[in-house]
Amino acid sequence: MNKSMIISAVAVAMAASNAVTALAANPKIGGAAMYEDKNIVENAVNSKDHTTLVAAVKAAGLVSTLEGKGPFTVFAPTNEAFEALPKGTVETLLKPENKAQLTKVLTCRVVAADAMANTVAKMIKDDGGEHDIRAVGGCVLKAKESMGKITLTDEMGGTATVTIADVKQSNGVIHVVDKVLLPKM
Repeated sequence: MNKSMIISAVAVAMAASNAVTALAANPKIGGAAMYEDKNIVENAVNSKDHTTLVAAVKAAGLVSTLEGKGPFTVFAPTNEAFEALPKGTVETLLKPENKAQLTKVLTCRVVAADAMANTVAKMIKDDGGEHDIRAVGGCVLKAKESMGKITLTDEMGGTATVTIADVKQSNGVIHVVDKVLLPKM
């Protein structure tokens, strides 16, 4: 093997490594790849861990909003987080007569900005350890950082931890959380 063949082989290997790194940059959610060129809804529907959230977004009529230009930051609770709510809560919220209440719950986890975790962490630090995040639903989430994890406290005093951060979307970012954030009703 001559020198130019070795250099070519190394270049191909480096290109392949860079391609894998680029693909691995966005974490999988619910076993599904999340693509930066797809919007929040297009990606979320593929996550087996977010079927309840997707059903709720559809029931509230928010699909077209979350498919919109954005940017949006969505703190997305898993199915497990919804299951931890008191028995019957999800079923009650999904009823057509409770659409306004469901919309409030959902929009209190959406921020009209593209807020990556390092940006949120900087705001927390700049504000002395706690930062108020105003959601599009009018709610205020209290963000803190502890042991490298961002936590959010809702208006009811419940706290959710960001378990998967910085899942880039074409119209914003998703941060997976382990609890359902609730507004004052």
